[in-house]
Parts: sequence; C-alpha cells; structure tokens
Amino acid sequence: MSRCPWSEKTVNMKQYHDTVWGVPEYDDQRLYRKLMLDINQAGLSWQTILNKVEAFDEAYDHFAIEKVACYTEEKINELMENHGIIRNQRKIEAAITNAQAVQKIQETGMSFSDYLWSFTENQMVEGCYQRQEEVPTTSDLSDRLAKDLKKKGFKFIGSTTVYAFLEAVGIINDHLEGCFRKQEVKQLVKGGEESST
Repeated sequence: MSRCPWSEKTVNMKQYHDTVWGVPEYDDQRLYRKLMLDINQAGLSWQTILNKVEAFDEAYDHFAIEKVACYTEEKINELMENHGIIRNQRKIEAAITNAQAVQKIQETGMSFSDYLWSFTENQMVEGCYQRQEEVPTTSDLSDRLAKDLKKKGFKFIGSTTVYAFLEAVGIINDHLEGCFRKQEVKQLVKGGEESST
C-alpha cells in the first residue's frame, strides 16, 4: 500500500495521514482547532505538534471556540507556563483573537465551514502530483484566503500556514497520485465535486 512519503517517518504520522489528513472537514469546532494547530506548527515540524496534541487539547479546553474567545490575561499567563504546549505568546494570543474572529463570521449567519468552502464553491481542489517535491507550499487560493482572513481580524496567518491548513482539512487534495488515500478522500466531499488545479 503506497502512502505519501512524508507520512512514513513515524507511527503517529502514518496514522494521521491514513485517517485525518485530507479528509474534508465541515465542523466549525474542528476547523478552528486544526487552524490553531497549524498556526502553532509555524517554524516547527508537524511531528512536534502531533507529539503535543493531547497537551494542546487539555490546555486549550479542546479548542472550544466560545471558551477560547473569552480567555483572560490570567489564562494567557497559565498557558505560557505550560511546558506541554508551544509557549509562544503571539500564538497564544492569536488563538483568542482567531476564536473571536470565527464568532464574528458565525454572527453573520454563515458557519466558519461555509465561509472557508465558499472559496472553492464547495469543491475539493485536486492537486495532481507524482512526487513530494512537486507539491507547492502556497497557491492563489491560499493567498486569497490568507488575505481575507487577515481582513477579518485573524492573526498569525500567512499563505503557507493557510495552504497547509487547506490540505489538512480536505479543501485541497494533495495526496500524491500513487497514494491509496487519494481517491478515498474524494468520496467524502459534501455538496460538490472535486475540481482540478
């Protein structure tokens, strides 16, 4: 069974690749959580984040949007003392700001999921790559979305982080052509078809 080469390094990377990465996500809570994990990964390896996922969930109240949006200075200080997570004050503050920004989107009557998927008209964008080196780290889509997220008040958001996020939540399908998950994740798209890049 062939997998994307990056996933073969460790057992938990393989499990993440086989069960989570690239699966279309439509739940606001899980989308926000994934965005924050990707933001925390900036400058680090994804393996580092995977090793800390349980600590992150415990420290951040499982990334419950309504709870994180109300975090106080006291909570920020508590998180800064937590050795189980990434102790970067700007990333911690971004979690709060971004939770509030998600709420503002929801207050318009649109879910965070609908907002994100609207950028591709509810379609999965299909990458067609044979080798890992061919896969880009940004695209016009991630540029546009990063710009719009910033306009909506999101922090610590760049095109590279957004591109990785879009791959992870199945808006972009960058499983390689030979990977067994390539076709499987396509079947999970709601209300639209995949489209090629």
